[in-house]
Amino acid sequence: MKTNKFLTLAFSFMALVAVTSCVENDDYSVPESQGAEENAALNKLLSKIESGEVELQTITQVKSNFVQYEATQLESEIAVKGYVSSSDETGNFYKEFFIQDSPTDPTQTLKVVLNQADTYNQFNKGREVYIYLKDLYIGETNTGDDVVTIGGKFDTFDNDVLEMTSNQIPNHLFRSTTTETLMPVELELSEVGEEHIGMFVKLVNVQFPASLENKPYVDPTDDFDSQRSIESCSDSGTFTLESSTFAAFKNELLPTDGKGSISGIVNKTYDGYDLIINLNTTDDVVMDGVRCDPLFQDSFSAANLDKWTTFSVTGAQEWYYNNFGNPSDSATMNGFSGGAQENEDWLISLPIDLSSVPSAFLSFQTVKRYGGNNLEVFYATDYTGGNPNTDGTWVALSPTLDTNEGSWSSWTDSGSLDLSAAAGGNVFIAFKYTSTNSSASTWEVDNVKVSAE
Repeated sequence: MKTNKFLTLAFSFMALVAVTSCVENDDYSVPESQGAEENAALNKLLSKIESGEVELQTITQVKSNFVQYEATQLESEIAVKGYVSSSDETGNFYKEFFIQDSPTDPTQTLKVVLNQADTYNQFNKGREVYIYLKDLYIGETNTGDDVVTIGGKFDTFDNDVLEMTSNQIPNHLFRSTTTETLMPVELELSEVGEEHIGMFVKLVNVQFPASLENKPYVDPTDDFDSQRSIESCSDSGTFTLESSTFAAFKNELLPTDGKGSISGIVNKTYDGYDLIINLNTTDDVVMDGVRCDPLFQDSFSAANLDKWTTFSVTGAQEWYYNNFGNPSDSATMNGFSGGAQENEDWLISLPIDLSSVPSAFLSFQTVKRYGGNNLEVFYATDYTGGNPNTDGTWVALSPTLDTNEGSWSSWTDSGSLDLSAAAGGNVFIAFKYTSTNSSASTWEVDNVKVSAE
């Protein structure tokens, strides 16, 4: 986590007394197994909730106080309950944890920052916690990242929310003796969104790229965090696993010999631009299925178009490699140069061998910016390298394309496009771009994949 920035891990706190019994008389009663002082503090808060002196709000209600770029002090007599979704037991989180509003099918989360390391000894995963919110702050730890956070102070320079102090923690943060088993929210990579930040999720039907074989979770050249790519076996989706360089599992090798699932916490990069997943433990990485390696794949991470040929029929502009994509790198075409220009430009794959499979499917992702013609997508089995208008018998495909012309982040999955008619030999994939003197959109294409399943 980037909260490790400029910090080193502190020595662990002594483990608190383990929970040995559980007796519940009503929603708020607490067994006597946590120690008199801790029980007394929580019981005092629960009594105030029962009497109406303190209002127990939902996480949704609490988040209504959030204003992006600002740290807002909570002045009302309110509290919130949640279940801890993250764990710092392996060192992948530091002086923070997330809570979600339910052990199953959660809908809302909060991030909590506190001046306490090894919080798993007290606020373990699944633990039911109550937070007395009066005089605490709600905002962001990194201004603008939109990760809603509860803290004890704020930075007057940039309005970042800062950690609850060691003196604040016993007066505001309370655990009950209840620990629930969290059921992860199962998601395909393409389904992960901002609404899942802080949730314990399971990314299904995924694998690590074969190029990461014999690579550890953390790149030894990184100082703070290391990012490893995850790819979907269902579509062209990719995602990023981010791990702290302080994590206990940093030297473990990535399991690249199969496909399966990865469970962890959806989060954001330090700059707030991209969604990622953080592990609680590598035990939550289960790769027990047969890999789904594609027959052809290009995420353009090689920083070139070497798997493609470009053919310009009309216009001076051509397809080019772009270091922006999803999450980075793409093939891009833009017919604008001092104004809209007339163009017809093709991006054509090198031959893809389908001789050993009875069926095959194409998937990719696109983003469109500015008004103009849609991309056209084709395949052919008889292309020889000339002008595609006269060379090759091109069959049109009907992909789903991005329609949000006002955003660079509206990456859209094409869906699975059937190439089975080309099975038994070679196939060529082509993206055809056109523009006019009155309109020239920008199209980015990424994560192109041809699979046998």
